[in-house]
Amino acid sequence: MLASAALVMLGGWSLTHAAGQGSIAPASPAPKFGASLDDRVPVDATQALPALDPAIKAKADALFADADDVGQTRALYVLRDGEPIYERYAAGFGPDSKLISWSMAKSITAVLTGFLVADGQLSLDGAAPVAAWQRSGDPRGAITLKHLLHMSSGLEHVENGDPVWDGDTVSMLFGGGAPDMAAFAEAKPAAAQPGEVFNYSSATSVILADILADTLTPSKNPAARREAMSEFIEGRLAEPLGMASLTPEYDARGTMIGGSIMHATARDYAKFGEFLRNHGVVNGQRLLPETWMSFMLSPSANDPGYGGHIWLNRRRPAGADAALWPDRGPNDLFACIGHQGQYIIVSPSQRVTIVRLGVTKDDQFPALRRHLADLTAAL
Repeated sequence: MLASAALVMLGGWSLTHAAGQGSIAPASPAPKFGASLDDRVPVDATQALPALDPAIKAKADALFADADDVGQTRALYVLRDGEPIYERYAAGFGPDSKLISWSMAKSITAVLTGFLVADGQLSLDGAAPVAAWQRSGDPRGAITLKHLLHMSSGLEHVENGDPVWDGDTVSMLFGGGAPDMAAFAEAKPAAAQPGEVFNYSSATSVILADILADTLTPSKNPAARREAMSEFIEGRLAEPLGMASLTPEYDARGTMIGGSIMHATARDYAKFGEFLRNHGVVNGQRLLPETWMSFMLSPSANDPGYGGHIWLNRRRPAGADAALWPDRGPNDLFACIGHQGQYIIVSPSQRVTIVRLGVTKDDQFPALRRHLADLTAAL
C-alpha cells in the first residue's frame, strides 16, 4: 500500500488541507477503469430505505451532482437515530467497498488510547512513556498523553512541507522515516513547551500508536506488535461495534499508522460515528467512560475547534482555516476529518451521523463544507 501510494505521490500528488489540519497524504486510488468523474453514475444502496423528505434528498444528491464544485463523492451514508435514511455510491463503489480513512484514523487512535487509560494502563496527565524522552534534562519528558491528543506536544513537527517532500509527514510515510515511523516522530526536538502551541501533526498520532503497542506487549518483534494491536482493536472496538471491515495498516516495525491509514466501509465508519454520538455506548453497553468522551469532545486550550484528536464545531483562532461550520451548525456537532474530504460528521442534538468519502481538491473544500453544512441544516 505505502509503496504504491508513494508512486502516486511522486507522479504528481497535490496537497489538500481539509480543514487547516494538514492531513497530508497522496491521492486515494482512482475509480475503476471506465468510470470517470464525467460519466460515472452514482449507485443506489441495496437496502430499502424509508421515503426521504425531497428537500433533504436534494441536498444529499447535490454532493454527487455538483462534482465540479465539491470533487468526487464516492460514498454518502446518513443515519438518523441510528437508522439509515440515505445511502449512495459513485460507480465502481458500493456498500462493501473499503475506503481509506486518512486522518479520520486519528479519532480511532484516540478511542483506543481511551480504552487503555480506562484500564489504568496509561495516564492522561502522566508523562508519555516514550523511552527516548526520559533522559535527565530532556524537555520532552514533560509531554503527557493529553498534550499529544491535543496536538500541543511542542515537538518540532512540520506537517506540510514546501515542496511537499520537505514535510515530516511525507518523510515519515514514504521517505527515510517509513521503516520506523515512531522513531522518526519521537526523535524530533522540542520547539515549544508542552501545552504552549497547537501544531497539527500526523506524526503525533503515530507516537500515540507506538505507546499503545508498547503498552500491549513488551516484544519488539514487528509481528508480535501487529498481532497485539490487531487483537486489541478487534476485541475492544471492531467486534463490539460490528466494524468487520476495519483494517489498520502498520509500518515495518509493527507500529499502527494511527494518524492516517486505515480502511473501512462507509457503513462501518458510520458505526464508529454512532459510537461517538452515544458517548461510548453500543447496544446498551458502555465501552468508554463518559469522562473520556467528555475529554475528547471538549475544546483544547490552544484551539477551541479541536478536542482530543477530533474536530469540534467551534470557532478556531484567528488565521486558522475553517474545519466545520460553527456559524451554521449546532454547537455540539463534531467530526472526524481526513485528507481529500473524508468525513464522519456527528450531530448529537439532531441525532444524526453522516459519512462522506471521496476525493476533493484544495480549492473545492469551501464548497464541500457548504454542501455538508446545507445537508446537516436540512436534517
